[in-house]
Amino acid sequence: MHDQSLPEGLHPDTLAVRQATARSAWGEHSEALYLTSSFVQSDCASAAERFANAELGYTYTRTGNPTVASFEQRLAAMEGAQCAIATSTGMSAILLLALTVLKSGDHIVASQSMFGSTIKLLGSEMARFGIETTFVSQTDVAAWQAAIRPNTRLLFAETPTNPLTDLCDIAALADLAHAHGALLAVDNSFSSPVLQRPAQLGADLVVYSGTKLLDGQGRVMAGAVCGSRALVEKVMAPFMRCAGLNLSPFNAWVVLKGLETLALRVKAQSAAALELAAWLEQHPKVSRVYYPGLASHPQHELAMRQQGGLGGTVLAFDVAGQGAEQLRAHAFHVVDSTRLCSITANLGDVKTTITHPASTSHGRLSEEQRQAAGLGQGLIRISVGLEHLNDLKADLLRGLDTLP
Repeated sequence: MHDQSLPEGLHPDTLAVRQATARSAWGEHSEALYLTSSFVQSDCASAAERFANAELGYTYTRTGNPTVASFEQRLAAMEGAQCAIATSTGMSAILLLALTVLKSGDHIVASQSMFGSTIKLLGSEMARFGIETTFVSQTDVAAWQAAIRPNTRLLFAETPTNPLTDLCDIAALADLAHAHGALLAVDNSFSSPVLQRPAQLGADLVVYSGTKLLDGQGRVMAGAVCGSRALVEKVMAPFMRCAGLNLSPFNAWVVLKGLETLALRVKAQSAAALELAAWLEQHPKVSRVYYPGLASHPQHELAMRQQGGLGGTVLAFDVAGQGAEQLRAHAFHVVDSTRLCSITANLGDVKTTITHPASTSHGRLSEEQRQAAGLGQGLIRISVGLEHLNDLKADLLRGLDTLP
């Protein structure tokens, strides 16, 4: 059989198509889907060795599966990390990270403008385990530095943020974390390895919600953490063997195949998002557009440098209006008037999605937390898909052109 080992130095786009576990004896071209809960052992001695992790092999899908391993290997290769571990969702990836690299008495510094569930998990739920989190401005490195304490063990950033597309300087935060003996973790779900690779900029751990761009078609939920063998294989993997946060083989296979078209999708959707954002900036009923690809974005230069010259697939905009009640009504009108866009809080899909973050993805936050994040009632988030742009513009005009 032809040797499946890959040459060194391949481009991430090639690794997205080729990196996987070895083919089975049947020589399948598309990676195999191993739908099995357990694996038969040849004898008791082999079983004992594999259950003790003294011999390579599979025993039980909760502790390892060839399809899941293919996804982990492919994503790690694309990210440029030593290894990856797959989880059931993006939030379970963050939970795995927190429960394995932190302990009671530790302190986290995190962005105040991240995804609402991440803020709740790190700010409220982890407090029950004696882990405190300080939230700071995403864009102000000095604020991150000022928040660091002697017991700070983790800096957690999401860049760009959901939904305001604020960026952080990954390299600067990595230097800051390491100077204080802390780790830097970056949620890269908005950008994917196509636009930026945080591990190459100094991040110790990179978190993904595979539910978003990695799958790209809104089919399954998945998550992953990429990093060094010392952290992922030696610290996280043993916890995963008993914690049950693992990704199912079917979902792993779906996202594995999604990675093969990731670069094509992200580049095309980013180009469409830029054109749509520029068009929205000119509409009289839009007071502000948030998109890193626009020159008006306060961190445009950083975005172009850090994200390979592309702004990403997600944008947000404020509708015009006065007062929270009117702004909410205007935003609801624009969203509800669409006939093409899908009203759903998911993102990264080939179908364009539209949502009102203050009442959905960030609805569980307090008003104080939303205000700190700069998230108003007039804000609408759009994840741009692959539809024709003229059709998307016409869909948004149904609401924008009928606002009072």
